[in-house]
Amino acid sequence: MNKSELVAAVAEKAGLSKSDAASAVDAVFDTVQDELKKGGDVRLVGFGNFSVSRREASVGRNVSTGEKVNIPARNVPKFTAGKGLKDSVNG
Repeated sequence: MNKSELVAAVAEKAGLSKSDAASAVDAVFDTVQDELKKGGDVRLVGFGNFSVSRREASVGRNVSTGEKVNIPARNVPKFTAGKGLKDSVNG
């Protein structure tokens, strides 16, 4: 499912127009991104948690040349599925 299919499904389930559903979906995504940028997390009970994890600097290898490559430290977004989501996927 891509974003436009998600918007169409939200519009149908919520009884909204596609433009209203698109605004709602964009607002949710923007809010989650803004909170993660600030270093916070978003906890949706029964669905899952969005958080930021720190990945330290490391040394990797270029597979084609075998040359060592320095990989800088960075923050990476992380999603952990909640019990409700896991249970619904597993029937």
